[in-house]
Amino acid sequence: MLSVGRMEADGCVALRDVTVQYGRRVALEGLSGRFVSGSLTAVVGANGAGKSTLLAAIAGTVRLAGGALDCPARERLAYLPQLAAMDRDFPLTVAELIALGGWRDFGAFRAPAAALRARAAAAAAAVGLASRLGRRIGELSVGELQRALFARLILQDAAVILLDEPFAAVDAQTISVLLDQVARWHHEGRTVIAVLHDLDLVRARFPTTLVLARRCVAWGPTDVALPALAA
Repeated sequence: MLSVGRMEADGCVALRDVTVQYGRRVALEGLSGRFVSGSLTAVVGANGAGKSTLLAAIAGTVRLAGGALDCPARERLAYLPQLAAMDRDFPLTVAELIALGGWRDFGAFRAPAAALRARAAAAAAAVGLASRLGRRIGELSVGELQRALFARLILQDAAVILLDEPFAAVDAQTISVLLDQVARWHHEGRTVIAVLHDLDLVRARFPTTLVLARRCVAWGPTDVALPALAA
């Protein structure tokens, strides 16, 4: 596991005039600011505001059209895209899906060691999936699949965790379980950045908010930044 000191050193994400384009369409323009190490931040805005693009830029999966982005933890970063991006027909069990979070420990040509399998089982238990490890992922409900993906993130032991609409279309009980895991990551000093639509949840559980409309509208304490979304 990463030490607290390592996470504090590596967990910041700094942006300077970051711009991303898809063809001629500008998705994100001139964004500057810093996600402080150990911070818990909600990213909000209308559809097309650049929220998912921001996470992809931090993860390094889209190329910048301008500006610079510094993420020392790029090699220790966990990125959970929207559920729609996953093929649920792929023949994986829940245990295998979770164990993929520790792929750095076993690589492409070896099976996970017993210690890693034990960690995967513990991660499954943490999100309430201890009894589902042998199930195929296609047999899971949307909420159960999201729990499994969170368990995979636990195994990644990342300093920076990016979540794109992690609570969309899942049941209330699952949201509660996943929010508890987000709180644990925050308590451990990890940097968590989540794209969200539920503003009541943002107010209740996220101390910092970034409001996007392709540009930065507001960024700071949630009670100060969030009113800018309505304005």
